Amino acid sequence: MTAKNTPTRWGSVSQSLHWLIALLILALGIVGLTMGELPKTPKYFWVYTAHKSIGLTVLALVVLRLGWRLYAGAPAPVPGTPTWQERIASATHWLLYVLMFAIPLSGWLYDSASGLRPFRWFGLVDVPKLSGPDPQAVAISHAIHEYGFWLLIAVVLAHAGAALYHHLFQRDATLARMLPRGWLASSPQKD
Repeated sequence: MTAKNTPTRWGSVSQSLHWLIALLILALGIVGLTMGELPKTPKYFWVYTAHKSIGLTVLALVVLRLGWRLYAGAPAPVPGTPTWQERIASATHWLLYVLMFAIPLSGWLYDSASGLRPFRWFGLVDVPKLSGPDPQAVAISHAIHEYGFWLLIAVVLAHAGAALYHHLFQRDATLARMLPRGWLASSPQKD
């Protein structure tokens, strides 16, 4: 498998970033939905710090992924895909990028505007504040962070559902080309 994308497949770099980011976002979502229920012990603060650190890591990985996509391009649409499906897929991908930027940035602004103690990424590096304490910025950034997460869930489910639809019903290579070769032994279409 090549590192760079080809006209028919996502390369190993794109695949690795795709699945790593997806896994980290899944973990962030689970932690984010449950961390408010934790008792206020030192572990509570460790979980919040880990959530923020992983969130900023996702932001950095998304920057890397977008840069790589601009450099390496994207595979052409699977032959036979209707134009309307191509347009929806393209809009969905860009919406995913917007949300993958907006959610961690809004979390970072929320932390900054809350006036909490300085945050250290995984306890190693001081993270600069995006603003001073600001109750209005707290309210807006929290709303973007929370509602953006739920929108992200909806868009990811649609994205995954479309990939499964293409694999199971359209019987094309849409899903297989984002997986390492051979993972779908019964890939309907060779590329």
